[in-house]
Amino acid sequence: MAVKAQNAQPVEMADKMRSEGKIYVVIGTIVIVFTGLAIYLFSIDRRLKKIEKEK
Repeated sequence: MAVKAQNAQPVEMADKMRSEGKIYVVIGTIVIVFTGLAIYLFSIDRRLKKIEKEK
């Protein structure tokens, strides 16, 4: 039984964005969003640790 879930077809959207240079904008935006989330979560963690130490 052959499974055809993953064909070796090129992704047109990714190729077009890469050729126009827009893929770097997308990647940059994703990196900025995840960095912001990480900083936010670490700051919340520090605040919680401070509150726990006070109790």
